[in-house]
Formats: sequence, structure tokens, C-alpha cells
Amino acid sequence: MLTSCDEILRGRLRLLQPQTGPRVNLDTILLSSWVKFRSGHSRFLEAGCASGAISLLLALRFRNIHVTGIEIQPDLVNLAKTNAENNALADRVTFIHGDIRDKDILPREYYDVLVVNPPYESPSGGRPSPDISRLTARHELSCTPDDVAELAARVLKSRGRLFAVFTAKRLDVFTASMRNHGITPKRIRFVHPYSGSEAGIFLIECVKAGGEGISVLPPLYVRDKNGEYTREVLDAYEI
Repeated sequence: MLTSCDEILRGRLRLLQPQTGPRVNLDTILLSSWVKFRSGHSRFLEAGCASGAISLLLALRFRNIHVTGIEIQPDLVNLAKTNAENNALADRVTFIHGDIRDKDILPREYYDVLVVNPPYESPSGGRPSPDISRLTARHELSCTPDDVAELAARVLKSRGRLFAVFTAKRLDVFTASMRNHGITPKRIRFVHPYSGSEAGIFLIECVKAGGEGISVLPPLYVRDKNGEYTREVLDAYEI
């Protein structure tokens, strides 16, 4: 696997990542900044962690937590472990190789928080990439919204939190899967490329065994009228 070494958050994190596989992008940064820390929440799980960027960013943002990242591609797990060592975070971030659909690989009702950036495209959606690593990251070969919801129901404690980013065009699929497994959407924010455009993605927070009611936050615009990142987006790059 050909890799590059890139500086994230103005050098706060140095990350080895595949040149042609899943790489850090704006969705990665927005999701890591979307996650809220609550007192008593110390056990975090990232599903589909790739080379470990979000897990490591969370460990930088929140000092008193331990993050476990699980990834189905062994080459990416090895990269993630190296990244944890290189950034002196191996004592608070653990990476394991496994399939989230395996019901015996993770402890039940153990985690306070689940974070996930699942593949956006259904198997029949979009143009499939010839690169298997990129294909796995983009298409639902091994991780569907229903798989994420089932995982959340299985591994989260009661009232545990799920934080995710997903494509806006499949909002109905994602929220239906969550509700079918008792994972209640509670907070959502749509992300638009610029004012006046349709939302491209949304950020969502769900609660296991949560009550009715959802907060829809004001839209987040990525770029201003001059084509520059907005202040809110720039703030997401800060620790």
C-alpha cells in the first residue's frame, strides 16, 4: 500500500494514510468536531476507523477518554496503530481488526459513545471504484445504515450516544434504520456547500432508548460568497 504522511489540524496530528484509499476530508473534520463530550462518558468506539484519523482527533480533543477503533481492512488497521504510536496516543487509542457485523467481537452495552462515518452509497449507487479500499469506504459492501444501527443497539449503554455523518440524499434510509433499532435521532445539522445550495451531508446525534423530539440546528455553510471556508468550518479545524 502506497501511503503519504500528512499534517492534520495545522500539524497537531501527523497521519499516514493510503494514497488511493480512504483519506481525511472535510467530512472527517466536521464529524470529529460534532462529537460532544458529556461527563461520565469515557468509552468511545469508532466503527470503520480506516487509518485512525477520527479516533486520534477525538483523543486530542477529549483528554479523559479511551477510544477503540475497529476496521475491516487489515492494512488500514496497521496504519492506524502506527499513527497512534507516532502521535504518542497509543495509551488512549486502541485499534482492532474486525467486522462490525460480527456479534461477538465487541462487548455488549459497554460503550458510552459510537462515532461513525459510514459508506454513503448503496451497492447500486454511484460509480464503483476499482480500488478495493476506496470501494469499501464509499459503498455499502460491509457496512449499511442498518448495520450501524444494529451495532449501536448492541454495544452502546442505555442512553449512549451515536454521532454520525451521512449523505443528505439518504436521510430517510439512515433515520429509519436508527429508529427500527431503538436508536433515536435527537440532534441534526445539514451541511451545505454554500448559501442557497442543497445540503450535501448531515451531521446527526442519536440516543439509545431516547425519547421523542429532535432539534434541527441552523444550516452549516462550507464556503462564503467569496468561495472561502466560513468561520464555522475553520473553527472545526481547531482543537
